[in-house]
Amino acid sequence: MYMLTSSTVKLVAPFISKKKKLGRFRDLVSMSVMENQSENKVYFHYNHTDSCNSERWTARESFQFMYERPWQDVVDLYSNVVNARLTLSTLFGNGAQTCIHVDDNSKTLEVSNEREERCGRWERVTFKIIVSYSGGAFDGWQKQPGLNTVQEIVERSLGRFVDEKKAQLLKEKCKPLEGCATVAGRTDKGVSAIQQVCSFYTWRKDVKPCDIKDAINSVAPGKLRVVSVSEVSRAFHPNFSAKWRRYLYIFPLSDQEIEKQSCENEKEVENFSSDENNKEPRNGCVKSISWENVENLIISNDKGLEAANKPTRFSVCRVNQLLRKLEGKLLSYKMFARDTKASRNIGPPTECFMYHARAAEARIPCSDHGEGRKVMCVELVANRFLRKMVRVLVASSIREAAAGAEEDALLKLMGATCRRATAPPAPPDGLCLVDVGYTEFDPQNCLIP
Repeated sequence: MYMLTSSTVKLVAPFISKKKKLGRFRDLVSMSVMENQSENKVYFHYNHTDSCNSERWTARESFQFMYERPWQDVVDLYSNVVNARLTLSTLFGNGAQTCIHVDDNSKTLEVSNEREERCGRWERVTFKIIVSYSGGAFDGWQKQPGLNTVQEIVERSLGRFVDEKKAQLLKEKCKPLEGCATVAGRTDKGVSAIQQVCSFYTWRKDVKPCDIKDAINSVAPGKLRVVSVSEVSRAFHPNFSAKWRRYLYIFPLSDQEIEKQSCENEKEVENFSSDENNKEPRNGCVKSISWENVENLIISNDKGLEAANKPTRFSVCRVNQLLRKLEGKLLSYKMFARDTKASRNIGPPTECFMYHARAAEARIPCSDHGEGRKVMCVELVANRFLRKMVRVLVASSIREAAAGAEEDALLKLMGATCRRATAPPAPPDGLCLVDVGYTEFDPQNCLIP
């Protein structure tokens, strides 16, 4: 063991200080280089090899086309449905299915048979809670610090129903008195839900379903409403027990966009972006553009008016044809997901089985339009959905329909090498979780046949 003398320390000290200064200098240089790289970073668009490559919107153009819409009408509709002032039959007629999920009677019977056998940790009581909430009033479902989330409100309301042992444990850890709610699927900020399913368990025997319902309904009236509360089997899990989820996306159409088209006239479907009296192909439609209509075009900041050659309309019928190709197939939707690694060897699988995928025109109530605002409704039913998968699917199908792509365009995008091949997610305002099913999916029980 060596002993350091005062003279040795004096000799070494200058070298140590120089080394520290050199390290700080390297950090500053690396930070400046990273800042310059981020400022000068070039975002490349995916190079599609099909014949519609020149007609396809860029990410910026697609984003602009999606967001410049009267979304407040859709938000108001979902708010009325959440508060039971309207139903989904408003969109699809009186004969349409409302898709209200009925609890399985076998679960209720199982609960009654278990009551006498429960003991120890299985003595707990599990409740199935179906809630409806307006997406615009919350920052999503998952609880996050400093944000107004649905989970935080629900769990805070359930705090009065936890058992004494758990309440004491939370008090010792200096944590708020809250219950634990497990959900069927987390929704993002702005996404509404008509029948979101969550569960809560407690060891208390005096808790009644009506007490839970009243406690949650009193917290955020007009924004969050409990549809039903029922006691279920102890083996019930909102997420793992679910067999399918149903989402509805409502996309408002502008006054200048296409009227309802018939799938029987394929020429009109293919030439939907041409002028009504212009018989030239889409690439020649720029000749009929006046300066009054320039503001309605999708113009890229990079290519300027060259983007005027791209279509500004799409066919709802074509979107329906693109989506129907996904039905009945177990496919990997990793290219349509966001905020997750595109290529991963661990974690949940990226395969999803699409039971139902349809698009149709409808009208929603609107004060500016006597007959209602015309919208496109997209219904998707699958066993599971990846992060932002529905919104990317909707945006990509609209983009491909506008570009005049083939019917299997969405299937081909699944084999892409980069997620830039798909469109950026559509706005969350149009998305709604309709319901979650715990029995086998019935194709006859659909909003869009």
